[in-house]
Amino acid sequence: MSISADTLRGHTDTIILAQLMRGDNYGYEINKNIQQLTQGEYGLKEATLYTAFKRLEQGGLIASYWGDDGPGARRRYYGITDAGRQRWADSRQEWENTRALLDALISVEEDQRNG
Repeated sequence: MSISADTLRGHTDTIILAQLMRGDNYGYEINKNIQQLTQGEYGLKEATLYTAFKRLEQGGLIASYWGDDGPGARRRYYGITDAGRQRWADSRQEWENTRALLDALISVEEDQRNG
């Protein structure tokens, strides 16, 4: 599966929000899940991920807290807020509409090609 990074770039926030819809998590694990879901075809650069976290938190779409994971480095966890859930739902609907529109615009029916 080959997808242009440019195609997905505008959807970074929605991708992160979707991961947080599954439950609170920390950056490394979120990115690992994204890579697993795409069979390694897509992942976020660390700088992109943490810039998005900051933007989402400042927008009130996610909240962060320090986890108590025991010994070792503490991890900052992120959780989605009610506003984040609404943004995810809106973005998901926008994506569905965009996908349907693109399908209509770029599809060529078999009988049109042979006519």
